[in-house]
Amino acid sequence: MSDRVYLDWNATAPLRSEARAAMAAALDLSGNPSSVHAEGRQARRLVEEARAAVANAVRALPRNVVFTSGGTEANVLVLKPGLRHSTGPGTERLVVSAIEHPSVLAGGRFSPDMISAVGVTRSGVLDLDQLRAALDGKPPALVSIMLANNETGAVQPVPEAAEIVHAAGGILHVDAIQALGKIALDINVLKADLLTLSAHKIGGPQGAGAVVLAEGLQGFEPLLRGGGQELGRRAGTENVAGIAGFGAAVKAATGTLSDDAGRLEGLRNRLEQGLRQTSGMIVFSDDTKRLPNTILFTVPRLKAETAVIGFDLAGIAVSSGSACSSGKVQPSHVLEAMGFDPEIAQGAVRLSLGWSTSSADINRCLEAWRTLTGSLLKDSDETRLERF
Repeated sequence: MSDRVYLDWNATAPLRSEARAAMAAALDLSGNPSSVHAEGRQARRLVEEARAAVANAVRALPRNVVFTSGGTEANVLVLKPGLRHSTGPGTERLVVSAIEHPSVLAGGRFSPDMISAVGVTRSGVLDLDQLRAALDGKPPALVSIMLANNETGAVQPVPEAAEIVHAAGGILHVDAIQALGKIALDINVLKADLLTLSAHKIGGPQGAGAVVLAEGLQGFEPLLRGGGQELGRRAGTENVAGIAGFGAAVKAATGTLSDDAGRLEGLRNRLEQGLRQTSGMIVFSDDTKRLPNTILFTVPRLKAETAVIGFDLAGIAVSSGSACSSGKVQPSHVLEAMGFDPEIAQGAVRLSLGWSTSSADINRCLEAWRTLTGSLLKDSDETRLERF
């Protein structure tokens, strides 16, 4: 498989060598991090070092980092009624943007009748006027907005949204899972009350994530009850190896952030320029700020499943959008929320780059794309596309 090109980094990133080494060292330990003996203290030290690394990556305090089994658990953990600032009333309802991850759209611990969605613009950016209307004069809400969309890469106006949310007495949760390691993160600049993160998007292990709390937030309650781990906020013996890998990955990802972002944006732009040679090409959210590594595009008459299979046969891994649909190629709820026809949404293909993506990889991808589309898109007989 060494000759394959991997361009599906937004689904999951390959394990970093730093994370692998940290996990191997953790697996050699025998102690439970809650034990007070020497072996337990060794395990605890790894957990707390990782906690400090995650906190530093988002400019938070280590005591406000809660480790979870991944991004979905982190999102479900924070989506609950009753969150409040020290002097404010508890939140009674949930407001989400229409382009959120399925784990947020499901609403966590809110009942379905207490959940409402706010629309986005044609560019895939949160409609701030709709947000304001959804909050003004109504009971306090927990508002959930992703910092960067996993499909289009569109970066959301989170600080501006935070001002609207807080002015209405609400609490802001920011799903920063796709943004971590790709753009700079600061919980204070974002004015977020809660952040959620995931290790495997930045080259850490799958099965590790975190919630980061702002100072002064109250009403946070565990989803998993039992022991007193994570300061009573998430029961269960900590996944020491996964957490250690998360800490090592976040150090590596943020340590070279500015260099990686600039290089990836250059490669992304060159790839996008090559793709645009195809007649009728649509690149989504290309008129707004995006993650430097992400392209979501479509071409009339070419179905996403056809493109994904064609790329795969050429030795290139790409996706049709979110990787959270049990391997099925389905219409994108993100593009439908942006106002695109379902037929267009069905044809969307996502290319996402990462730290090991090379110029040669871009060349391979463009060559495969020209081969895939060269004859197929010139033929009006759509059955040829189905046979590919």
